[in-house]
Amino acid sequence: MSKGKRHNYKSLKIWQLGIDIADETYNIVKTFPDVERFDLSSQMNRCSISIPSNIAEGSARTNKSFSHFLDISLGSSFELGTQLILAFNRSYINETILTKIEGKLEEFQKMTMGFQNTL
Repeated sequence: MSKGKRHNYKSLKIWQLGIDIADETYNIVKTFPDVERFDLSSQMNRCSISIPSNIAEGSARTNKSFSHFLDISLGSSFELGTQLILAFNRSYINETILTKIEGKLEEFQKMTMGFQNTL
């Protein structure tokens, strides 16, 4: 990227995948018991939103700063992975759902780390 030019976050595949993960997370937590509305459900939604949001925010910055925002996005993806395991352990989601979204998170993590290496 040339000096002063910024990334168009909407064209980044990692941002698009982050949006997909957030949408899927929102759909998943809708099925959780009401008792989780302000706990696990809320935390999972916040984590999932953080993934594409930090990519968008960082895209307007320098590459060094953008890399920091990508680190935050990655951290949120690992946090969400942990929360999905907790949801599975509480039988809020089944193994099929867990495996599907874990696959998307793993893909996101690999793609994001690869993208960071190009900055």
